[in-house]
Amino acid sequence: MIYPIVKFGDPVLERQAETITEFDTPELNKLLEDMWESMYAAHGVGLAAPQIGISKRIAVIDVSFKEDPAAKLVLINPEIIKLDGKISQSEGCLSIPEFRENVSRAKFVTIRAQDAKGKWYEKTGDDLLARAFQHEIDHLHGKLYIHRISGLKRDLMKRKIRKLEKAGEWK
Repeated sequence: MIYPIVKFGDPVLERQAETITEFDTPELNKLLEDMWESMYAAHGVGLAAPQIGISKRIAVIDVSFKEDPAAKLVLINPEIIKLDGKISQSEGCLSIPEFRENVSRAKFVTIRAQDAKGKWYEKTGDDLLARAFQHEIDHLHGKLYIHRISGLKRDLMKRKIRKLEKAGEWK
């Protein structure tokens, strides 16, 4: 099932997501399947459960966008354990469509997460994968990339979104 992407302004995007304690259940497996389907339908390379209105500490990432099945990653209860380097690049978000801003992030990131069966693993990524790790894990903490840009740029973006809301173009 393809879920609609929750847009900026929905409270689910700005609260801490709940830790997952039950693994390898039909419900979890179905949710993961739906998250993959929803992410690909929205043309994203990452999706956090809060972005489909589900406040759970789950994210899926595929920086190859279906090109390499081995690149598909399930992150359950992820945490960043190491950051290194710095890079500023244009970043967008499925929950804030049509907007992009330069965001400074670590160039290399190591995460620790659980897979769908609950097994812990570590993974290090650089460039786009490192950015996706940081972006999706931020979502699980109730943060969006606009919390990482200047207050002025954030206020301008919020003002544009309010205009879109009033015009009925932001739902």
